[in-house]
Amino acid sequence: MPGPSAFAAPIVAGAGEPITVRSSEIRRFDKNSDSARFGALTFLGGLQFSSSDGRLHGISAIRLMPGGERFVAVTDNGCWITGAIARDDDGRPTGLADVAATHLTDLAGRQIAGKALGDAESLVIDLDSRTAVVGFEQRHRIWTYDLDDLGTGSARNLPLPFPVGELRVNKGLETLAIAPKGSSLGGRMVTVAEHSIDEAGNLFAGIVGRDGGHGSVFKVRRDEAWEVSDGDFLANGDLLLLERRFQGIFSGLGIRIRQIPGASIRPGALVDGPVIFEADLSNEIDNMEGLDVWQDDAGRTRLTLVSDDNRSIFQRNIYLEFIWSGESDQPSGFTSSQ
Repeated sequence: MPGPSAFAAPIVAGAGEPITVRSSEIRRFDKNSDSARFGALTFLGGLQFSSSDGRLHGISAIRLMPGGERFVAVTDNGCWITGAIARDDDGRPTGLADVAATHLTDLAGRQIAGKALGDAESLVIDLDSRTAVVGFEQRHRIWTYDLDDLGTGSARNLPLPFPVGELRVNKGLETLAIAPKGSSLGGRMVTVAEHSIDEAGNLFAGIVGRDGGHGSVFKVRRDEAWEVSDGDFLANGDLLLLERRFQGIFSGLGIRIRQIPGASIRPGALVDGPVIFEADLSNEIDNMEGLDVWQDDAGRTRLTLVSDDNRSIFQRNIYLEFIWSGESDQPSGFTSSQ
């Protein structure tokens, strides 16, 4: 795999100002053993990273470009972060290179910053239209951007698939994901709320689009201790949802991934699925907010997880990569509503 010098060109035009990032490798996921298999995932490698540039804090979503060499991320303080992943000959991440930051822009092309307007929590990249789509909390909205004009171009609005009044102030659109074109959703985009629930305690979710409207609402069954923080689709059309729990900084932090059958996602449905991965503080995790699913050059499905350090000296920026080791060529058949 090439090193950082192979990534001299920017990922997109107008990607921002270069920032210096320090990183160190995470070679094992379990702090107490060399085990690599965890549920449906096999740990490949990871990074812990930091910067004196405050714009790097608060990463809430990340998407890898084809091949996994470059990435686009957003922060909850209204910034784009772009850069490259340096890798060894086995494809393991060894560092970050060519990292740049710039502010998100509004509908008039003006830069925005701060939590009130810039609380970006979810992101998808549509390479067919060269578009980046961002979901925001607090002032709930979905905006799209030209991928080749980040930081300078104007945002465009996409309608929400459910009434904005159903979203809690700081518990809104944590997930945006585009289904595979050959799936039952036919390339449509979905969103899932972090902790905006109906009277039965189920999470609001919806199929997004200019023709979506409020008729495209569906619900995700919620477990009391867990909140959705991101998600993405497998190639077979199933949706992987990253969830976290926090019950005290020293013992109560945990993450898990649920696999939602793609065929079950349709307007009016209540969807659920099995837990296929779970981790806690015995593993190398922090406040994991971002999940991306992508294909490497060897044709393997990889999962990337990234954390939000909350600008706290007690938390870390972590980047993790796993190989999907579960059965990914057939949709999961889980139908329980427990």
